[in-house]
Amino acid sequence: MLSDVYFPRVNGVSTSIKTFRRCLTDLSHEVFLIAPAYGPHDEKDERLFRIPSRYLLIDPEDRILRKKEVLRLQNTLAELAIDIVHIQTPFIAHYSGLKLARLLDVPCVETYHTHFEEYLYHYLPLLPKSIVRTVTRWFTRQQCSEVDALIVPSQAMLEVAKEYRVNTPIEIIPTGIEERFFNGCDKTHFRTQHGIGEDRPVLMHIGRVAHEKNIGFLLEVLALVRQTIPDVLLVIAGQGPALGALKKQGKTQNLQHNLLFVGYQEREKALLDCYCAGDVFVFASRTETQGLVLLEAMALGVPVVSTAMMGTKDILQPGKGALIAQEEPNDFAGKVIELLRNPQLREQLAQEGRAYGRSWSPQTMARKMVSCYQNVLAARHPMN
Repeated sequence: MLSDVYFPRVNGVSTSIKTFRRCLTDLSHEVFLIAPAYGPHDEKDERLFRIPSRYLLIDPEDRILRKKEVLRLQNTLAELAIDIVHIQTPFIAHYSGLKLARLLDVPCVETYHTHFEEYLYHYLPLLPKSIVRTVTRWFTRQQCSEVDALIVPSQAMLEVAKEYRVNTPIEIIPTGIEERFFNGCDKTHFRTQHGIGEDRPVLMHIGRVAHEKNIGFLLEVLALVRQTIPDVLLVIAGQGPALGALKKQGKTQNLQHNLLFVGYQEREKALLDCYCAGDVFVFASRTETQGLVLLEAMALGVPVVSTAMMGTKDILQPGKGALIAQEEPNDFAGKVIELLRNPQLREQLAQEGRAYGRSWSPQTMARKMVSCYQNVLAARHPMN
């Protein structure tokens, strides 16, 4: 696997890679990963190659792999008898992965985790949307045509690929929910740590604090909910380029006493406690290709209020632990207020969510991935 991002950089791609690596290893496969070096806190293991990297100007959280350093691993990978190259991101990792696959004479697959047509509007605001759309579609179509198979995490992304006229074989393989999300958490510990009263109504949002996550809309919702429930608190866990704008918006709307930013949470334990500290998990992203945080919240028994757009449509279903809201402040706020005032409904959704989360087994998804690899290898080397 090659990726332009991995832990300690926290996002859905890092989570997906780690989950699949763990499950594929459990199935007795060897999975090597090439990822950027971030610093002294990098996770290390013998099958993880950290590559020297440079800062990305538009987002200081990210790094740019050095292609020459990646290609220097050719002989090492040849000695390891690599069977397949799996690209996880469409930047340097894509072009390095293609080159390595050709040098090693093995097939290459790619997972498309991000809907860049929507994502890039927020980072190239000076360009007309029509130009961004045209360039993004051409770029995606070109990259997808260069690999032997394409993997997408949701039906929505499959439809996007078809709209782009991608002709490469495509499979839908989402990321599953790790078992530890069903083993409980400590709500009281997180609340005590952050000075949040045990009975205070808490809305929780976990994820990268980026413009495409539409968190500003949630602040508008918070302002409406506060009119009915004055002590409501919205906790935002994460970091990202929109943090400054959101703090400014919160101050402008006089939400300082109803808004708490807590940064990234350590994933193995602190993150679980963070989820469970919320009475309701709120989400309104327009660009999710899957929406893994929704499944994680549900698995932990935290009821969800969310819009259903892009990949979240695959997750959000009636009777599955969530209330689906429109991207309209009054409708969304009304559903949040309904949940906060109705503990019986919250418990009902919590039970539904836990049961629903169990159906997203990471082992099942890993077996689907193995099947995809086998099909690609069989196509490359058909039996005579």
